[in-house]
Amino acid sequence: MSQRNCSKDGPTSSTNPEVTHDPCNYSGHTGASEHPGGEKTTPTYLFCGLFGDPHLRTFKDHFQTCKVEGAWPLIDNNYLSVQVTNVPVVPGSSATATNKITIIFKSYQDCTDQKVYQAVTDDLPAAFVDGTTGGGDGNTKSLQIVDKVSGKYIEMHARHIGTMVYIRQLGRYLTLAIRMPQELAMAYEESQDLQLCVNGCPSSERIDDSGHLPLPVRGQLLPQVGTAHPRSVYTLESATTKCNEKMLVKDIYFYSCVFDLLTTGDANFTAAAHSALQDVEALHPRKERWHIFPSSRGGAVGKGSQFFVSLGLVCLILVVFL
Repeated sequence: MSQRNCSKDGPTSSTNPEVTHDPCNYSGHTGASEHPGGEKTTPTYLFCGLFGDPHLRTFKDHFQTCKVEGAWPLIDNNYLSVQVTNVPVVPGSSATATNKITIIFKSYQDCTDQKVYQAVTDDLPAAFVDGTTGGGDGNTKSLQIVDKVSGKYIEMHARHIGTMVYIRQLGRYLTLAIRMPQELAMAYEESQDLQLCVNGCPSSERIDDSGHLPLPVRGQLLPQVGTAHPRSVYTLESATTKCNEKMLVKDIYFYSCVFDLLTTGDANFTAAAHSALQDVEALHPRKERWHIFPSSRGGAVGKGSQFFVSLGLVCLILVVFL
């Protein structure tokens, strides 16, 4: 101070500067990071995913397959709304797949205005419907779309509500994965109870039997359906081999892949199941819950098994015309 001829009077920097909370960063919210006693705690996050024919993994880690043809809400709380539209995959089957996703990020304080995003088959934009790619002011957007693979894979980072959304197009259909803080995911009115990510599919829309579905007899084939889009014909053996190319762990995602191939004959569903598991590993907060293993009912799956079994927690109906 003496060498620089500085005054000893006046303001000086504090040795313990006060930490300011960023209102547009969820991890900085007082309510999300502190107990009433002032003790720091880590927020609890939930995961939900939808892929394939379609297979649903709820916030409670329940795994279902549902018909849910048409438009259905996955999430509808005070901060975020997600709606999917599902269409039949093949004639004669109850199975559907997602060809449209609509997401509404609701306005939040001074962090972002309401932003609407919409994706449909062959149109997976890296922007909201108003043409913007983010919400909020400044260089660090509180809400931002990241284009990972043009037209095939985008991510949405919503810092203000601590939420991540992944959307992919694989073949003709879309997949979705989302991670959201529990306290925000559960912030909704009773009138918003119809949320597939929260409560699963209504019983009338489920096409599995309490999570169990017996596999068809070995060697039974899926006949060609139509001629405009010819599909491969898979047996249990060939479908299992195909899914095993990318998925070595015999978990629920592997068996979903097998069922989807038997139902549709479309190899793109193999990539959908594999990507869905990758999204779980990227977004699900608890590693020990990444894999869900089916429990058998009336049989078991072994290394030398030919899959004469009933699979637990696997969903799909196969309607085969002779």
